[in-house]
Amino acid sequence: MREDNVMELPFFLLVLEITFIVVGKAVHPGCECLIFSSTYSKEKAVFKSPDYPTPYSPNIDCLLYSFVSGPDEIIEITFEDFNVYRDKSDCLRGDYVKVFIHLDSAGINEYTPWETVYCGRMVDIPSVIYSSGPALVLEFHSGPRVTNTTGFTGHFKFIDKRVFHTEGVLLPNTMCDYQFQSSPEESAYGKFYSPRYPSSYPKNSRCSYRFRARYKERIRVVFEEVLLQKGDISCLNRADIIRIYDGKSTSDAVIRVLCNEGNELEVLSTGSELFIEFVANSNSPGQGFKARYQFQSMEETNTIDNSKYNRLGFLFPTEVGPSVSETRSSCDIIINSDTSKNGTIMSPMYPSPYPSKTTCRYEFQGRGKERVQVVFHDFNLYHVQDHSKDCENQDSLNAFVHIDGRMEKIDSFCGSTLPKPVMSNGPRLKLEFQSLYASRYSRGFNATYIFTDNFGIKTGTQVPDYPCAFELNSNVSKVGYFHSPNFPGVYPRDTECHYFFHGNPKEKVHLHFNYFDVEGVLPCEAISASDYVEFSNFIPRDRKYQRHCGQLKEFDIESDRKFFRVTFRSNDRLDGTGFNATYHFLNQVDMYTVIPKINGSKGCLAHSYLLLSMVLSTFLLMVRVP
Repeated sequence: MREDNVMELPFFLLVLEITFIVVGKAVHPGCECLIFSSTYSKEKAVFKSPDYPTPYSPNIDCLLYSFVSGPDEIIEITFEDFNVYRDKSDCLRGDYVKVFIHLDSAGINEYTPWETVYCGRMVDIPSVIYSSGPALVLEFHSGPRVTNTTGFTGHFKFIDKRVFHTEGVLLPNTMCDYQFQSSPEESAYGKFYSPRYPSSYPKNSRCSYRFRARYKERIRVVFEEVLLQKGDISCLNRADIIRIYDGKSTSDAVIRVLCNEGNELEVLSTGSELFIEFVANSNSPGQGFKARYQFQSMEETNTIDNSKYNRLGFLFPTEVGPSVSETRSSCDIIINSDTSKNGTIMSPMYPSPYPSKTTCRYEFQGRGKERVQVVFHDFNLYHVQDHSKDCENQDSLNAFVHIDGRMEKIDSFCGSTLPKPVMSNGPRLKLEFQSLYASRYSRGFNATYIFTDNFGIKTGTQVPDYPCAFELNSNVSKVGYFHSPNFPGVYPRDTECHYFFHGNPKEKVHLHFNYFDVEGVLPCEAISASDYVEFSNFIPRDRKYQRHCGQLKEFDIESDRKFFRVTFRSNDRLDGTGFNATYHFLNQVDMYTVIPKINGSKGCLAHSYLLLSMVLSTFLLMVRVP
C-alpha cells in the first residue's frame, strides 16, 4: 500500500481497507460506512463518491462517509466538485447527500437529526463545511434513475478547535453570554465567536457579549466575517441578527445591525461600554461570525500645533485640534470626533493657489453610529483640457471608505464643478488631495465636515431602535418631504434606512417621488447586486408592491391604511444619488390631485403643490358634507 494517502486508492480497494458494516447504530443495517480518521501526516486527505469522476451507480441505498477527529479537534470538509442528480421538487426525491455536523461520535441512527441535505451542483451548496465536534457524517443515496451525474470529490482536514475560543468570561448558568473587562492585568486585545463557530450556530439561541472599558478608554470591534441566514430580505425582518448597542444593555441606542454577510465590519463605541446581542431564530442557520475586539485609549493620538497648520491653509475648530500622524506628509491630518464634531478643511494655502506636486490626506474617525459628511462650498482645481473628462492624471480630490478591510475609492472630483456632499458608510472616511500641476489661478477647495448620526436626514423623528429609522406622524405634519441618506449627494454604501409613516384612523399616506436614482436592475434583488427601495403596509414585506431601483421618472405610491413603511437598502458595491419624495396624509375617502410641475420646479415647489392639494382635498370634503 502507498504511504501517502489511503483515500487516493481505487474505490474498491478503499472499501476493502476501511469499510465495514455498522449494525444497529447506522441509519439502517444495510448502510456501508467509510471511516476517515487520519490524513496520514498530511495537511489534508481526499474523499470521493463511488467511481468518481465517472457517473456513480443507481440504487446506492446508504453509504456513510464518517470523519472522526481527536477530542480537541473539529473537521473541515471542502468540496472541490459536486454533481448529484436533483429532482425538481425536492432533494430527497432524487439523489442526495445528508449532512450530519453536530455529533459527539460517528455513530448515527434513523433518529439522529441531520443538519441539511445537498443535491445539484457546486453553486447549490456551500463549498466548505465544519463539524462542531469530533465527528462529521455524510450519508449518500442514489435512486433507481440512471443519470450521467458524476458525484463528488473533496478533501478534509482536522483543525484544533481551541483556535476558536472566545476570550471573555462566560457568565454562570448561560450558554453563550460573555463579559469582557479591561484591566491592567489582561490583554487589551482578543477574539470572540458565535456558538459552535466555524460550524453553524444552534437554532433558537440568544447570546450576549458585554464589553466594559476603563476610564478614558473606548471599545473597537471588527467583525472579520459575518455569515448569517441566507435570503434577500431587510434586517427589519431577519430571524437571525446581530445588534450592537452603544452602552451596557439593549436599552441603549443601536449603533449597527448585521443580518446577512460581510467582512471587516468595524464598530467603535462612544463611551466605555458596548453591548452586542446575537439572536438566532431561523430554521436555516448560517456559519455565524468571528470578531476581534480592542480596548483603545482616548490618548493614543497626538495633538498638533494649530498655528503651524493654519499657515498651510487648514482651518480647525478652536477648542482642541485634531490629531496628525507624525510619520507622514506635513499636510496629512486625522480628525477625530472625540475632539471635534464639525469644522472646516481646505486645500493648502487656500484661497491662494495650492502648490504643485502635493499629496494631502484628510482622515476622519467617528464613533458609535456617526457617519462623516463633507459638504463643499468652493472647488477650483487646475484641469488639463487635452486630457479625458475623468479625473485620471488631473489635479483631483478622491474619496475613500472602509469596505472589506480596505479603503476603497468611491468618487473622484476635479475641475471646477462643485462636488455634491460625500458621506461615509461607517465611522471612517478618507479624502486624498493630489496636485500634479497647479496654477496661479487655481485656488483649491473649501469644505465643512460634520460627524452626524442622522445620516443627513432632517425630517421626521429618529427612532433609536435602529441605526437609521425615522417616524413621520400625521399629528405632527400632514404634508412634508423625505429623502435618502446624504441626498442630493451619493448615498452611503452598506446602509439600511426605514421611514415609518403613522396616520390617524381612517387615514392613508400618498407618496410622490420627484427624483429616483437607486443603483440596480429589476427585480431589484441580491442576485443582481441591486440596491432598492421597498414599500409595505406592514412591518414584514408586502408582496403587493414590487421593489424599485434604477433611474426612474416621477411616480406615486399610496398606502392601504394608516401605517406605511418605506425601506431603503444599499449594498457595498455601486451607488447612486438616491431619492427625494413628498408625502401627504389623506382621509381614505379623499383623492390625491397631481398638479403639473412647472418647468424647473424642484423639491420646494413640489412641497407647495402638496399644500395646494391638501386645501383642494379639504374643500372637496366640505362640499360633500350636508
